[in-house]
Formats: sequence, C-alpha cells, structure tokens
Amino acid sequence: MSERTVVHADFTIERHYPTNPARVFAAFADPVAKRRWSTCHDEGGLGEYSLDFREGGFETMRGAPAPGNVYAMRAIYHEIVPRERIVYSYEMLRDDVRLSVSLVTLEFRGEGAGTRLVFAEQAVFLDGHDDPKAREQGTGIGFDRLAEELAREPTPA
Repeated sequence: MSERTVVHADFTIERHYPTNPARVFAAFADPVAKRRWSTCHDEGGLGEYSLDFREGGFETMRGAPAPGNVYAMRAIYHEIVPRERIVYSYEMLRDDVRLSVSLVTLEFRGEGAGTRLVFAEQAVFLDGHDDPKAREQGTGIGFDRLAEELAREPTPA
C-alpha cells in the first residue's frame, strides 16, 4: 500500500460580470445554463449531468474528458440565499478514486450595474491524485465560460 497523504489548499477567484446579481445567480440555478458553462473541459464533453438546486439538493457530473479516465463530481447544497450566496460541498473522483473534498462559498455582490462574483474554495487533496493549482485553473476556465454564458440572450422566465 502506498503512503496516504493529505494536502490542504484554499483559493479565491473574483470575477466582475456586466450584469445584475439576479442574472448571474440564475446561471447557477438553471440546469440547462449551468451544464453549458460549468465544465472546464471541451474535449470529450460532459456525459451525465443533474442539478437539484435547493438546500439539501444535489448536483452531479460524470464524463470522460480524456480517454481512459472518467471523472465525477458530486455536490450537496447547504445554503442558498437567492441573488446573494451559495454554500455547497463537493467531492471529485477519477475512475471511482476520490481525488478531493471541498467546501465552496459563492457570493454575488452588486457593483454598479454589474456583479462581483467571489468564489472561495477550501479543499483537501487526497493521496497526490490531484493538484490544487490545476483545480484553481480549471475553476477559472469555468468562470470564463460563465462570462460567455451571460453574454447570451437571457432565457425568458
């Protein structure tokens, strides 16, 4: 058996979007929109996706962005304050091996006519299976894709 290791890491990403907090928040709550922007890998795509956006609800993703590796994410929503805050925890797996477990807080702050999104993640990376810098980079790519999503025409309510 190889030696077990734990690496604790945290990072914060801030983005400004030129639209109101309600619109940015909606991109997290709408399963169709969230599926479009939330994956950081285009190659291979996202195979399975589900979102039950409510306190106590789950979000799951499963796909194979590279041959031979199936990645999965399972999240549970702990607190949802519309247009203000989302708190959830999630685990990442590769081929059913747990890579990490994280706690995330998202804040949606009105800033002029736009929104400052503040994403804070506290993570534990297990047994050297994943890299904190790579996670931060992948998360940033997702937020770049969110900007593209927000530039789309809003879906009628």
